[in-house]
Formats: sequence, C-alpha cells, structure tokens
Amino acid sequence: MAKEKCPWCLGDSLYENYHDTEWGVPVYDDQKLFEFLTLETFQSGLSWITVLRKRENFHQAFDRFDYHKIAQYGSEKKGELINDIGIVRNRLKIEATINNAQMFIRLQKNYGSFSKFIWDFVDGVPLNNSFKMLKEIPSYTPLAEKISVALKKEGFKFIGPTVIYAHMQATGMVNDHLEDCFRYQEILNA
Repeated sequence: MAKEKCPWCLGDSLYENYHDTEWGVPVYDDQKLFEFLTLETFQSGLSWITVLRKRENFHQAFDRFDYHKIAQYGSEKKGELINDIGIVRNRLKIEATINNAQMFIRLQKNYGSFSKFIWDFVDGVPLNNSFKMLKEIPSYTPLAEKISVALKKEGFKFIGPTVIYAHMQATGMVNDHLEDCFRYQEILNA
C-alpha cells in the first residue's frame, strides 16, 4: 500500500524524492542553509520543480554553493552565469546571490553562524503546523515577514516573506507536511 503524501509532489519522481527525504527536515548546517536560501531566491516567481530540476546545474555553476567563493565573484563570473543555460538566468537574482554570500559571511562573524541567527526566530525548535488541506498552507506568515525584515536590515536582497517562508518550509523551521502525509509524523517525532 502506498504511503499518503502531500499532493503537491505527486506524479514526478524527483519531486516525490525531494518531499520524502528533504522537505521539512531541520537543517542547521550553514552551507546547506545557504544553498536553500539561494535556490529559494531563484525560485521566486517560478515553480519549485523548475529550480529542483536545475539543482545540479546550480551546484556546478555556483561552486557547490561555497559562499566564500561566491562572495568573491566579479563581472567575468557574473557574465558566465548570465549565459549559463543550465540555471535560471536572471541578472538581479545572480547579483543578489553574490551580495547575499557577502552578507552571509558578515552575519556569521556577527552572530557566530547563520544557523544560530535564523533558528533563534523559532527558539531553535521547528514549528509544527497541523494542516489538512493544501489551501490552508499560507504563502508566508508574520514570522516570515519578521525574518525577511531582519535579513534585509543585515543587507540581504531578494528575500521577501514568501521566499523566507519557502526557506523555512524547506529547511524544517516549520513542518508544513499535511497531517495525513507519512512525513508529518516522521518529522514531528524525529
């Protein structure tokens, strides 16, 4: 018998695997958090599956999300990225990613780690929602707005409340699996 899953992932093996293994799992590693923040930035205005299908290309194009390297990107590398058909070619998002890498490093110096900074908004503990239908899940919350404002104050760009809420969902700051999804209880009990 097939396990019940959130309906948004059904019908695409890549999407289902992401749902089953990554989405909603708490992430505390700065490198991984930067990857998700970057991917969520590029997802803005697009569907997540579009970015997910290009994820490996993003890994290659952005030096495996090494934010120290990305922070040093100059005009030559920007040009390469703009012409890279394997990623989402958006100049503003590319420039925001370089800026965000620089701000990420600065934030680490000021707070010890990005993970500590971002997880402090939920006192280090994932928020568990109890939604029964997809339409109940918000695109952002007041907390996502608060985090977005705080990151903008730190100099981050292209990180509105919708991007931040998607980041919170992806990195397990919030468990938005539907209650009848098999992952809901697994993540709740982890």
